[in-house]
Amino acid sequence: MEQRVDTIHQREQLLQQVTAILRRHKHDEELADRDHRAPRERVEDLLHKRDLERLQRELERLHPADVAYVLEALPLDERLIVWDLVKADRDGEILLEVSDAVRETLIASMDEQELVAATEQLDTDEIADLAPDLPREVIQDVFKSLSVEEREQLRAAMSYPEDSVGALMDFDMVEVREDVTLEVVLRYLRRLDEMPDHTDQIFVVDREDRLKGLLPVNRILVSLPEKLVSEVMVREFVEFNANEKADEAAAAFERYDLVSAPVVEDDRRLVGRMTVNAVVDYIRESQDIEILSAGGLREDEDLFASVWKSVKNRWTWLAVNLVTAFIASRVIGAFEQSIAQLVALAALMPIIAGIGGNSGNQTITMIVRALALGQITRDSARKLFVKELGVSMLNGVIWGSVVGLFAFLIYHNWQLGLVMTAAMLLNLLLAAVMGVSIPLLMDKLGRDPALGSSVLITAITDSGGFFIFLGLATLFLVR
Repeated sequence: MEQRVDTIHQREQLLQQVTAILRRHKHDEELADRDHRAPRERVEDLLHKRDLERLQRELERLHPADVAYVLEALPLDERLIVWDLVKADRDGEILLEVSDAVRETLIASMDEQELVAATEQLDTDEIADLAPDLPREVIQDVFKSLSVEEREQLRAAMSYPEDSVGALMDFDMVEVREDVTLEVVLRYLRRLDEMPDHTDQIFVVDREDRLKGLLPVNRILVSLPEKLVSEVMVREFVEFNANEKADEAAAAFERYDLVSAPVVEDDRRLVGRMTVNAVVDYIRESQDIEILSAGGLREDEDLFASVWKSVKNRWTWLAVNLVTAFIASRVIGAFEQSIAQLVALAALMPIIAGIGGNSGNQTITMIVRALALGQITRDSARKLFVKELGVSMLNGVIWGSVVGLFAFLIYHNWQLGLVMTAAMLLNLLLAAVMGVSIPLLMDKLGRDPALGSSVLITAITDSGGFFIFLGLATLFLVR
């Protein structure tokens, strides 16, 4: 029976145990390298080390998701040692659990026969998830091993866009007709080896597989066996079209507390179902992408990837940052004479830029989240502008007064304090305008609104804050 590691503390303990065993294994290898026995004998000794055998037994008991956690947390050489200890009949399940970047390294270490064997263990919807990362020859071999029905299912799953409901659905479901009794349904269910995971309801279809209703499992248990399915089934329910956006379906799962839901095509023919576990995985992956995008990373990155791969993943927004840094430096350079006459400006201007950047990032976070939930319309966008301007104006007055008082107490110059207050207010207003505009504009252009938004807002509030503060100081303080 698989053992699940439920808490972060338990996972950390597991990782420490694995790394300790691998450290001892590496030490043994170094000793073996100095051994003058035949290489084959040395390798056999290493393979039968007690610690590695114990580690293999531990890995066999772990849930695939926990094995994936261990693999993702290990450097490449240690990762491949652990991967070799995993039983071949679990390779496919674990490949599904690891991140895309780590999956790439594991697949690269496997030959074609191993990949075919690992993929054949999976359901057709899972094969479709794995297919983009597999060599074409492997997919062709797997395709030949499937039944006619499974081939059609695999073709269907791979034909849908990655962000659609069809790409997330599975085909493992129970269907019944509406003109049979519940007793017949119960006999049918007892003949199954097991119920599909997350089965809280059975789908009622006609002879052309068109969806007619849902039969909740709890109704089967509490209703009289003589009743017809049509008398007990639910006729009003949530369903999804296979071409519908996955994020809209995920929002519906959260809103209506769904466990499973039918997926149909345009003619209402039942083609699959969507389950809560697939939705949770999709939401987690979407959140990971948002976090990476906000930091300017183009894709998921293996924690222990090569230096060159990490550089390629990060260079785009670093280049953008460099350009914006040059712009900010030229803004400061344009006021060199003002700074030379009043040195306090150099010490105070980072305060204006820093607070503006933080305020802008807060606004962008709110807008990106609202866009993801579909809460922003054309009319509400205008109200958002007004609301965020009001928030920034109030914050500008409050915190501008604080920094203005600070400047006055430090430098005993009330004019400098007023300039600080005005600059803070204006930069926070700029941050509000850009914090709403950037994600809305990117969304209108069909781009991910989270992609590099924090980089852009920081660049704008830095350059804008320097220009506003130094410009006001030049007008009112420098003679």
